[in-house]
Amino acid sequence: MALREKTVILVTHQVEFLSQVDTILVMEGGKITQSGNYDNLLTSGTAFEKLVSAHEEAITELEQSNEIKTHTEESQDFYVAKNESEEEISTEGQLEAQLTQEEEKEKGDVVWKTFWDYISFSKVSFMLCWIILAQSAFVALQTASMFWLALAIEVPKLTSATLIGVDSLISFASVAFVCLKSLFGAHLGIKASTAFFPSSRLLSSMLLCCSLTRLLILSRASADLSILNFDIPYSITFVVSVAIDIVVTIYIMVLVTWPVLIVAIPAMVASKYVQGYYQASSRELMRINGTTKAPVMNFAAETSLGVVTVRAFNMAERFFKNYLKLVDTDATLFFHSNVAMEWLVLRIEALQNLTVITSALLLILVPQGYVTSGSQIFWTRWYCNLLNYIISVERIKQFIHLPAEPPAIVQDHRPPSSWPSKGRIDLHALEIRYRPNAPLVLKGITCTFKEGSRVGVVGRTGNGKSTLISALFRLVEPAKGYILIDGINICSMGLKDLRMKLSIIPQEPTLFRGSIRTNSDDDIWKALEKCQLKDTISRLPKLLDSSAEYWSSCRKNSSSNISRQQY
Repeated sequence: MALREKTVILVTHQVEFLSQVDTILVMEGGKITQSGNYDNLLTSGTAFEKLVSAHEEAITELEQSNEIKTHTEESQDFYVAKNESEEEISTEGQLEAQLTQEEEKEKGDVVWKTFWDYISFSKVSFMLCWIILAQSAFVALQTASMFWLALAIEVPKLTSATLIGVDSLISFASVAFVCLKSLFGAHLGIKASTAFFPSSRLLSSMLLCCSLTRLLILSRASADLSILNFDIPYSITFVVSVAIDIVVTIYIMVLVTWPVLIVAIPAMVASKYVQGYYQASSRELMRINGTTKAPVMNFAAETSLGVVTVRAFNMAERFFKNYLKLVDTDATLFFHSNVAMEWLVLRIEALQNLTVITSALLLILVPQGYVTSGSQIFWTRWYCNLLNYIISVERIKQFIHLPAEPPAIVQDHRPPSSWPSKGRIDLHALEIRYRPNAPLVLKGITCTFKEGSRVGVVGRTGNGKSTLISALFRLVEPAKGYILIDGINICSMGLKDLRMKLSIIPQEPTLFRGSIRTNSDDDIWKALEKCQLKDTISRLPKLLDSSAEYWSSCRKNSSSNISRQQY
């Protein structure tokens, strides 16, 4: 009502509101091409009429699509179906042009090269040898302890003090070797994680953030790296320990009575066959399960960012069901992996019990507490777990040879300390593509931004506005052409020299938890004055110690400019 008697200029591309205005100015190519009221322009058969018709058709198709999705159960799988069928419905050319890459997984057997890569790349062969030696010494001492106690029965002249003293020394030595084995196992995990994820991985090309989702990278740096830190070293230690124990057990059984090999050897061959049969399924389940975690986290993160929109369109239940489907897909693979492991254990137990029964029938005298019937089961279980865990090495290896960013400083091409003194930007036949096989985003742009001027870059979504800014910061390198700032080619200098001289104000304001003082330095008041917040902060009771976490969105947009790069 207050604007009824005033002139209002509405700049919009939402054509559904244009029927309510008095006069419409249609702009194209920076010029006014048409003017008039809504009805006249709509019947003139010009570009405006085509624009309105296209908008109405899009709205009609959207309503029909929403109606179908509302009344069909399959529609609630739109997010899952998109992820599962994207590769099937895309042509080869579309996949080449696609910026965001799908998560890849290996196929086939876990080759021994993967184990060798883990050992050689981490340089842990020395520690692995010490683990084997420590476990061998522990088993030897355990065997010596049993023989010592058996000898004490046959030699009655040994005193109790001698018997207990020698046995205690053997026990303390065994504990020492167990501690050494655990210590070397822990260091093995630390060295492996450090080798597979050094600080240089953080210096990879920024294009990685465009071609891969954040949560896919997080999955590699959290779940897979955690397996390298803990699970693989523990599994290696356990497999080596039980393997040595089994070898010693078989050796003792052969010394007592060799006919047990008649049953033991076929049982071991059958165990190997069953293990290979299980591993073929379990390996692929683990690989697929590795690709189902990122969609769960990605869907949750995207939904939380748009939760206001989801609630506004009354789609909360629909999104919740889609989230449960993603969680169920991930949990189903994990459940099937556990079921497959129990299938394996059941059959290995049957073969092992057959060997034990045969030993009993042959009246083998087994030392109490030494030759146990569960060693083979434990070894098979942990060996298969190790083969599954080593898949994380495959996944992390995909990130090892990432293209690195150009050097931070190029000594031979350092700009003057006063650069840029004017701020003139010249683009010469600039072409940008995100990948070698992707189409051009910027196609031969040649223009000049004069010094001291404010330039607005306008265009539809996907026309390359953000790409142009990315090219100025060299987040994306030019395919052809070059960019000059004050006459210096920015591609010839180091990234640090370039990016320290440029500033950017992000579209979305971001405030960190804590007080204002923790987000700034001694020049805070100057920064607040430039952001027109000095008077506001001065009226607060705690001044610079006031919390910035719960400010209104208006203040956030102003205070988001408080950063070292923006004043």
